[in-house]
Amino acid sequence: MSTLDYLKDLATEKGISGNEDNVRNYMRKELEKYADEIYEDNFGNLIAKKGTKGPKIMIATHMDEIGLMVKYIDDKGFLKFVKIGGINDQMLLNQKVVVHTTKGDIIGVLGSKPPHKMDESERNKLIKSDLMFIDVGASNREEAEAMGVEIGTPMSFRTDFDTLGDKRITCKSFDNRAGCAVLLEAMKQISESNEKDGIECQFYAVGTVQEEVGLKGAKTSAFGINPDVAFALDVTICGDHPGIKLEDAPVEMGKGPVITIADAAGRGILVSGKVLKMMREINKKVVEGKTETEIPVQYEVGDGGTTDATAIHLTRDGIPTGVVSVPSRYIHTPVEVIEIEDLENTTKLIIKCLENVHNYF
Repeated sequence: MSTLDYLKDLATEKGISGNEDNVRNYMRKELEKYADEIYEDNFGNLIAKKGTKGPKIMIATHMDEIGLMVKYIDDKGFLKFVKIGGINDQMLLNQKVVVHTTKGDIIGVLGSKPPHKMDESERNKLIKSDLMFIDVGASNREEAEAMGVEIGTPMSFRTDFDTLGDKRITCKSFDNRAGCAVLLEAMKQISESNEKDGIECQFYAVGTVQEEVGLKGAKTSAFGINPDVAFALDVTICGDHPGIKLEDAPVEMGKGPVITIADAAGRGILVSGKVLKMMREINKKVVEGKTETEIPVQYEVGDGGTTDATAIHLTRDGIPTGVVSVPSRYIHTPVEVIEIEDLENTTKLIIKCLENVHNYF
Protein backbone atom coordinates (compact mmCIF):
# COMPACT_ATOMS: atom_id res chain seq x y z
CA MET A 1 0.00 0.00 0.00
CA SER A 2 1.04 3.60 -0.66
CA THR A 3 -0.47 6.94 0.33
CA LEU A 4 -2.33 6.97 -2.99
CA ASP A 5 -3.61 3.42 -2.50
CA TYR A 6 -4.95 4.34 0.93
CA LEU A 7 -6.65 7.42 -0.51
CA LYS A 8 -8.34 5.43 -3.29
CA ASP A 9 -9.96 3.25 -0.64
CA LEU A 10 -10.78 5.99 1.85
CA ALA A 11 -12.22 8.67 -0.46
CA THR A 12 -15.14 6.52 -1.58
CA GLU A 13 -16.04 5.36 1.95
CA LYS A 14 -19.09 6.96 3.54
CA GLY A 15 -18.48 8.99 6.66
CA ILE A 16 -20.34 12.25 7.20
CA SER A 17 -19.91 13.93 10.59
CA GLY A 18 -21.21 11.71 13.37
CA ASN A 19 -21.23 8.66 11.08
CA GLU A 20 -17.53 7.93 10.64
CA ASP A 21 -17.76 4.19 11.42
CA ASN A 22 -16.66 2.89 7.99
CA VAL A 23 -13.62 5.17 7.86
CA ARG A 24 -12.69 4.39 11.46
CA ASN A 25 -12.95 0.64 10.82
CA TYR A 26 -10.72 0.88 7.75
CA MET A 27 -8.12 2.95 9.60
CA ARG A 28 -8.17 0.65 12.62
CA LYS A 29 -7.53 -2.38 10.40
CA GLU A 30 -4.47 -0.68 8.86
CA LEU A 31 -3.07 1.00 11.99
CA GLU A 32 -3.24 -2.12 14.16
CA LYS A 33 -0.66 -3.74 11.84
CA TYR A 34 1.97 -1.32 13.15
CA ALA A 35 0.76 0.34 16.38
CA ASP A 36 1.79 -0.81 19.86
CA GLU A 37 -1.64 0.15 21.16
CA ILE A 38 -4.93 1.15 19.53
CA TYR A 39 -8.23 2.25 21.04
CA GLU A 40 -11.35 4.35 20.51
CA ASP A 41 -12.19 7.05 23.04
CA ASN A 42 -15.66 7.79 24.38
CA PHE A 43 -16.33 10.36 21.66
CA GLY A 44 -15.43 8.04 18.77
CA ASN A 45 -11.90 9.21 17.95
CA LEU A 46 -9.49 6.49 16.85
CA ILE A 47 -6.13 6.64 18.63
CA ALA A 48 -3.11 4.50 17.73
CA LYS A 49 0.15 4.76 19.66
CA LYS A 50 3.67 3.81 18.52
CA GLY A 51 6.77 4.15 20.70
CA THR A 52 7.39 4.24 24.44
CA LYS A 53 10.07 6.91 24.90
CA GLY A 54 10.62 10.54 24.06
CA PRO A 55 8.13 13.39 23.59
CA LYS A 56 4.49 12.72 22.87
CA ILE A 57 3.57 13.90 19.36
CA MET A 58 -0.05 13.83 18.21
CA ILE A 59 -0.79 13.80 14.48
CA ALA A 60 -4.52 14.37 14.01
CA THR A 61 -6.59 14.03 10.86
CA HIS A 62 -10.36 14.24 10.76
CA MET A 63 -12.24 11.26 9.38
CA ASP A 64 -15.57 12.97 8.66
CA GLU A 65 -16.81 14.56 5.44
CA ILE A 66 -19.57 17.01 4.61
CA GLY A 67 -22.98 15.56 3.77
CA LEU A 68 -26.73 15.71 4.28
CA MET A 69 -29.24 14.28 6.75
CA VAL A 70 -32.96 13.53 6.36
CA LYS A 71 -35.16 15.83 8.45
CA TYR A 72 -38.59 15.11 6.89
CA ILE A 73 -40.31 12.68 4.50
CA ASP A 74 -43.34 14.17 2.74
CA ASP A 75 -46.53 12.37 1.72
CA LYS A 76 -45.19 11.73 -1.80
CA GLY A 77 -41.94 10.18 -0.55
CA PHE A 78 -39.61 13.13 -1.19
CA LEU A 79 -36.93 13.81 1.41
CA LYS A 80 -36.18 17.19 2.94
CA PHE A 81 -32.74 17.56 4.49
CA VAL A 82 -30.27 19.61 6.49
CA LYS A 83 -26.67 20.23 5.47
CA ILE A 84 -24.02 18.67 7.70
CA GLY A 85 -20.89 20.81 7.45
CA GLY A 86 -20.16 23.83 5.29
CA ILE A 87 -21.90 23.35 1.95
CA ASN A 88 -22.59 26.00 -0.69
CA ASP A 89 -26.16 25.66 -1.99
CA GLN A 90 -24.93 26.32 -5.53
CA MET A 91 -23.10 22.99 -5.70
CA LEU A 92 -26.00 20.90 -4.41
CA LEU A 93 -28.53 21.06 -7.20
CA ASN A 94 -28.81 18.03 -9.52
CA GLN A 95 -26.24 16.00 -7.61
CA LYS A 96 -26.62 12.30 -6.86
CA VAL A 97 -26.42 11.19 -3.24
CA VAL A 98 -26.09 7.86 -1.49
CA VAL A 99 -28.78 7.49 1.17
CA HIS A 100 -27.39 5.26 3.91
CA THR A 101 -30.60 3.59 5.13
CA THR A 102 -31.15 0.96 7.81
CA LYS A 103 -31.64 -1.58 5.00
CA GLY A 104 -28.60 -0.60 2.93
CA ASP A 105 -27.51 2.15 0.57
CA ILE A 106 -29.89 3.55 -2.04
CA ILE A 107 -29.43 6.30 -4.62
CA GLY A 108 -31.20 9.64 -4.51
CA VAL A 109 -31.12 12.73 -6.71
CA LEU A 110 -31.41 16.35 -5.67
CA GLY A 111 -34.20 18.20 -7.42
CA SER A 112 -36.10 21.48 -7.32
CA LYS A 113 -38.73 23.40 -9.24
CA PRO A 114 -37.97 23.07 -13.02
CA PRO A 115 -36.47 26.22 -14.56
CA HIS A 116 -39.12 26.01 -17.31
CA LYS A 117 -41.74 26.78 -14.67
CA MET A 118 -39.87 29.60 -12.98
CA ASP A 119 -40.66 33.22 -13.62
CA GLU A 120 -37.85 35.56 -14.63
CA SER A 121 -37.08 36.71 -11.08
CA GLU A 122 -36.80 33.10 -9.91
CA ARG A 123 -34.49 32.06 -12.74
CA ASN A 124 -32.01 34.80 -11.84
CA LYS A 125 -31.73 33.75 -8.20
CA LEU A 126 -29.64 31.06 -6.55
CA ILE A 127 -31.90 28.21 -5.50
CA LYS A 128 -31.57 27.72 -1.76
CA SER A 129 -31.25 24.30 -0.18
CA ASP A 130 -34.54 24.61 1.69
CA LEU A 131 -36.31 24.68 -1.71
CA MET A 132 -34.59 21.46 -2.81
CA PHE A 133 -35.59 17.87 -2.12
CA ILE A 134 -34.25 14.37 -2.66
CA ASP A 135 -36.02 11.87 -4.91
CA VAL A 136 -35.30 8.22 -4.03
CA GLY A 137 -37.91 6.77 -6.37
CA ALA A 138 -40.62 6.34 -3.76
CA SER A 139 -44.27 7.07 -4.61
CA ASN A 140 -45.23 7.97 -1.05
CA ARG A 141 -43.94 8.21 2.50
CA GLU A 142 -44.70 4.57 3.22
CA GLU A 143 -42.57 3.40 0.28
CA ALA A 144 -39.66 5.58 1.38
CA GLU A 145 -39.88 4.19 4.90
CA ALA A 146 -40.08 0.64 3.52
CA MET A 147 -36.75 1.35 1.79
CA GLY A 148 -35.27 2.04 5.22
CA VAL A 149 -35.34 5.84 5.10
CA GLU A 150 -36.09 7.52 8.43
CA ILE A 151 -35.56 10.84 10.15
CA GLY A 152 -31.82 11.19 10.76
CA THR A 153 -30.69 9.01 7.84
CA PRO A 154 -27.25 10.28 6.70
CA MET A 155 -26.42 10.91 3.04
CA SER A 156 -23.11 11.35 1.25
CA PHE A 157 -22.40 12.55 -2.27
CA ARG A 158 -22.03 9.96 -5.00
CA THR A 159 -18.88 10.31 -7.04
CA ASP A 160 -16.10 8.22 -8.54
CA PHE A 161 -12.37 8.32 -7.91
CA ASP A 162 -10.83 9.48 -11.19
CA THR A 163 -7.49 10.58 -12.61
CA LEU A 164 -7.13 13.98 -14.29
CA GLY A 165 -4.27 13.88 -16.76
CA ASP A 166 -1.36 11.87 -15.43
CA LYS A 167 -0.66 13.55 -12.08
CA ARG A 168 -3.92 14.72 -10.52
CA ILE A 169 -6.89 12.94 -8.99
CA THR A 170 -10.47 13.87 -8.16
CA CYS A 171 -13.20 12.55 -5.86
CA LYS A 172 -15.35 13.58 -2.94
CA SER A 173 -13.99 13.83 0.62
CA PHE A 174 -10.31 14.50 -0.08
CA ASP A 175 -11.13 16.86 2.79
CA ASN A 176 -9.94 15.06 4.76
CA ARG A 177 -9.35 11.50 3.58
CA ALA A 178 -6.12 12.84 2.06
CA GLY A 179 -4.95 13.50 5.61
CA CYS A 180 -6.12 10.06 6.72
CA ALA A 181 -4.12 8.43 3.92
CA VAL A 182 -0.99 10.41 4.87
CA LEU A 183 -1.39 9.35 8.51
CA LEU A 184 -1.67 5.65 7.61
CA GLU A 185 1.37 5.76 5.33
CA ALA A 186 3.39 7.68 7.92
CA MET A 187 2.61 5.04 10.58
CA LYS A 188 3.58 2.27 8.16
CA GLN A 189 6.84 3.85 7.06
CA ILE A 190 7.98 5.01 10.50
CA SER A 191 7.31 1.52 11.87
CA GLU A 192 9.12 -0.34 9.10
CA SER A 193 12.17 1.96 9.04
CA ASN A 194 12.60 1.82 12.82
CA GLU A 195 11.62 -1.80 13.36
CA LYS A 196 14.88 -2.74 15.10
CA ASP A 197 15.69 0.21 17.35
CA GLY A 198 12.26 1.81 17.75
CA ILE A 199 11.41 5.50 17.38
CA GLU A 200 12.59 8.42 19.51
CA CYS A 201 9.08 9.67 20.23
CA GLN A 202 5.66 8.51 21.37
CA PHE A 203 3.61 8.82 18.17
CA TYR A 204 -0.14 9.19 18.63
CA ALA A 205 -1.91 8.77 15.27
CA VAL A 206 -5.43 10.13 15.73
CA GLY A 207 -8.46 9.96 13.46
CA THR A 208 -10.82 12.61 14.82
CA VAL A 209 -14.58 12.83 14.42
CA GLN A 210 -16.95 15.74 13.78
CA GLU A 211 -14.37 18.27 12.60
CA GLU A 212 -16.70 19.66 9.95
CA VAL A 213 -19.27 20.60 12.59
CA GLY A 214 -17.11 22.24 15.22
CA LEU A 215 -13.66 20.59 15.64
CA LYS A 216 -15.27 18.41 18.29
CA GLY A 217 -13.20 15.22 18.25
CA ALA A 218 -9.94 17.15 18.35
CA LYS A 219 -10.93 18.68 21.68
CA THR A 220 -11.61 15.41 23.46
CA SER A 221 -8.72 13.43 21.98
CA ALA A 222 -6.13 16.14 22.71
CA PHE A 223 -7.37 16.42 26.29
CA GLY A 224 -6.99 12.68 26.79
CA ILE A 225 -3.52 12.41 25.20
CA ASN A 226 -2.09 15.74 26.43
CA PRO A 227 0.77 15.68 23.89
CA ASP A 228 3.95 17.73 24.05
CA VAL A 229 3.39 18.85 20.45
CA ALA A 230 0.70 18.23 17.86
CA PHE A 231 -0.02 18.62 14.16
CA ALA A 232 -3.30 18.71 12.30
CA LEU A 233 -3.28 17.18 8.83
CA ASP A 234 -5.80 18.67 6.41
CA VAL A 235 -6.27 20.16 2.96
CA THR A 236 -6.23 23.84 2.04
CA ILE A 237 -7.58 26.02 -0.74
CA CYS A 238 -5.58 26.76 -3.89
CA GLY A 239 -5.60 30.13 -5.60
CA ASP A 240 -4.29 28.88 -8.93
CA HIS A 241 -7.48 28.58 -11.00
CA PRO A 242 -10.05 30.97 -12.52
CA GLY A 243 -12.35 32.75 -10.13
CA ILE A 244 -9.78 33.32 -7.39
CA LYS A 245 -6.53 35.27 -7.13
CA LEU A 246 -3.23 34.00 -5.82
CA GLU A 247 -3.03 37.05 -3.57
CA ASP A 248 -6.21 35.80 -1.87
CA ALA A 249 -5.03 32.18 -1.59
CA PRO A 250 -1.29 32.01 -2.34
CA VAL A 251 -1.15 28.22 -2.59
CA GLU A 252 -0.61 26.26 -5.81
CA MET A 253 -0.90 22.62 -6.76
CA GLY A 254 2.36 20.82 -7.44
CA LYS A 255 4.45 23.08 -5.20
CA GLY A 256 4.37 20.92 -2.10
CA PRO A 257 2.59 20.63 1.23
CA VAL A 258 1.44 23.80 2.96
CA ILE A 259 2.67 24.85 6.39
CA THR A 260 0.24 27.17 8.16
CA ILE A 261 1.53 30.24 10.00
CA ALA A 262 -1.93 31.60 10.82
CA ASP A 263 -5.50 30.87 9.78
CA ALA A 264 -8.82 32.69 10.12
CA ALA A 265 -6.76 35.90 10.43
CA GLY A 266 -5.56 34.72 13.84
CA ARG A 267 -9.02 33.89 15.14
CA GLY A 268 -8.17 30.25 14.48
CA ILE A 269 -4.54 29.43 15.17
CA LEU A 270 -1.36 31.46 15.36
CA VAL A 271 1.14 28.64 15.07
CA SER A 272 3.75 28.29 17.79
CA GLY A 273 7.12 29.77 16.88
CA LYS A 274 8.79 26.67 18.28
CA VAL A 275 6.78 24.47 15.89
CA LEU A 276 7.59 26.68 12.89
CA LYS A 277 11.29 26.66 13.80
CA MET A 278 11.26 22.86 13.83
CA MET A 279 9.45 22.65 10.49
CA ARG A 280 11.93 25.01 8.82
CA GLU A 281 15.05 23.40 10.24
CA ILE A 282 14.21 19.73 9.65
CA ASN A 283 13.51 20.49 5.99
CA LYS A 284 16.93 21.97 5.24
CA LYS A 285 19.77 20.22 3.44
CA VAL A 286 23.19 21.41 2.31
CA VAL A 287 24.09 20.95 -1.35
CA GLU A 288 27.52 22.12 -2.57
CA GLY A 289 27.84 24.39 0.42
CA LYS A 290 24.40 25.95 -0.06
CA THR A 291 21.38 25.44 2.18
CA GLU A 292 18.33 24.24 0.27
CA THR A 293 14.85 22.99 1.05
CA GLU A 294 14.70 19.20 0.91
CA ILE A 295 10.93 18.87 0.41
CA PRO A 296 9.18 21.68 -1.50
CA VAL A 297 6.83 23.49 0.88
CA GLN A 298 4.53 26.49 0.83
CA TYR A 299 3.60 28.77 3.71
CA GLU A 300 0.11 30.09 4.33
CA VAL A 301 -1.45 32.97 6.23
CA GLY A 302 -5.20 32.55 5.82
CA ASP A 303 -8.06 34.88 6.65
CA GLY A 304 -10.87 32.31 6.62
CA GLY A 305 -11.34 28.71 7.67
CA THR A 306 -9.53 26.71 10.34
CA THR A 307 -8.64 23.15 11.32
CA ASP A 308 -8.50 20.73 14.24
CA ALA A 309 -5.32 22.53 15.29
CA THR A 310 -7.39 25.40 16.68
CA ALA A 311 -9.11 23.07 19.14
CA ILE A 312 -5.92 21.18 20.00
CA HIS A 313 -3.74 24.18 20.79
CA LEU A 314 -6.32 25.52 23.27
CA THR A 315 -6.51 22.26 25.23
CA ARG A 316 -5.50 22.10 28.89
CA ASP A 317 -2.78 24.72 29.48
CA GLY A 318 -1.96 24.98 25.78
CA ILE A 319 -0.32 22.58 23.32
CA PRO A 320 2.23 23.74 20.71
CA THR A 321 0.45 22.85 17.46
CA GLY A 322 1.13 23.12 13.75
CA VAL A 323 -0.83 22.48 10.56
CA VAL A 324 0.34 20.67 7.43
CA SER A 325 -2.06 20.62 4.48
CA VAL A 326 -2.35 19.15 1.01
CA PRO A 327 -3.21 21.83 -1.61
CA SER A 328 -6.69 21.17 -3.01
CA ARG A 329 -9.06 22.68 -5.52
CA TYR A 330 -12.86 22.81 -5.14
CA ILE A 331 -12.97 21.92 -1.44
CA HIS A 332 -16.37 20.92 -0.05
CA THR A 333 -17.68 19.69 -3.38
CA PRO A 334 -17.93 16.17 -4.85
CA VAL A 335 -15.09 16.98 -7.29
CA GLU A 336 -12.16 17.96 -5.08
CA VAL A 337 -8.80 17.81 -6.88
CA ILE A 338 -5.28 17.24 -5.57
CA GLU A 339 -1.89 16.43 -7.09
CA ILE A 340 -0.36 13.04 -6.31
CA GLU A 341 3.15 14.45 -5.73
CA ASP A 342 1.81 16.93 -3.14
CA LEU A 343 0.17 14.03 -1.32
CA GLU A 344 3.40 12.03 -1.28
CA ASN A 345 5.50 15.00 -0.19
CA THR A 346 3.11 15.66 2.68
CA THR A 347 3.79 12.12 3.89
CA LYS A 348 7.55 12.72 3.66
CA LEU A 349 7.28 15.95 5.67
CA ILE A 350 5.26 14.31 8.45
CA ILE A 351 7.78 11.47 8.67
CA LYS A 352 10.60 14.01 9.04
CA CYS A 353 8.67 15.56 11.93
CA LEU A 354 8.35 12.17 13.63
CA GLU A 355 12.03 11.39 13.14
CA ASN A 356 13.24 14.73 14.51
CA VAL A 357 10.70 15.83 17.10
CA HIS A 358 12.84 14.52 20.01
CA ASN A 359 15.44 17.20 19.17
CA TYR A 360 12.92 20.01 19.74
CA PHE A 361 10.44 18.96 22.42
